[in-house]
Amino acid sequence: MPKSAPFLLLAAILGGCADAGGGNPAFTASGEVIALSGGDGGPTHACASCHGLRGEGDGRLVPRVAGLDAGYLHRQLDDYANGRREHVEMRAIVRRLDIDDRGKVSAYYAALPATASALPRVSPFYAARCAACHGPTGEGLGPANPPLAGQSAAYVEAQLLAWRTGKR
Repeated sequence: MPKSAPFLLLAAILGGCADAGGGNPAFTASGEVIALSGGDGGPTHACASCHGLRGEGDGRLVPRVAGLDAGYLHRQLDDYANGRREHVEMRAIVRRLDIDDRGKVSAYYAALPATASALPRVSPFYAARCAACHGPTGEGLGPANPPLAGQSAAYVEAQLLAWRTGKR
């Protein structure tokens, strides 16, 4: 037997495993699996690596996604994928998901409870300028008006600036 035979055998075995995750229904079976594993994109594309295991965000610029409206989340993912919303990392990640997988991830995060810190004190400024669209306590009103409650001040400020400058 040639000396290279064991290496060729090992290469053949490993070659058969190389694409085990690609297109495998087990990796796209649920929004939870996609969010926690990254699906076909692998762990570097896992939503949880930035948004946290329970969709809580990082308290700074990575937003809370737990408990947000599924329609709102799906639209945001579509906007990232189609370039209507700018974010290099999100676009690269979301473009690996087809529209059905985006819906599954959106439904998964919508079903998670928002954190206790999502209950804000309402200021007169908020009541006068924001409550009509985002709800009296920031809970959000449907897919077009997301919750502000539970999002960090830095994230909300960045999004307001993006709206003002036409980037969002």
